[in-house]
Amino acid sequence: MPIQHTVVFRLTHPAGSDEERAFLADARAALTSIPGVEDFRISRQVSAKSDLAHQFSMVFQDDAAYQSYNDHPTHVAFVADRWVPEVAEFQEYDFAEA
Repeated sequence: MPIQHTVVFRLTHPAGSDEERAFLADARAALTSIPGVEDFRISRQVSAKSDLAHQFSMVFQDDAAYQSYNDHPTHVAFVADRWVPEVAEFQEYDFAEA
């Protein structure tokens, strides 16, 4: 059963900054290089109801593909080197069809 993995987050960088653009571009390059990642999207929050400004969304065909992504060295390195120091707050949601 496909899994939609989503992460909604706020960066430590100012909106519209070079650092924000670099983070989003580097995330796209790193995460889409991992086998099993499908339909990768980066979205920007447009509601004033949340200060979490961005969303990453991707689909995995099954739990094995999702677990492989989580354990992949590129994902592990991105989380350690970029996510932890540059993300101020986040919420993670993983959905399968009901």
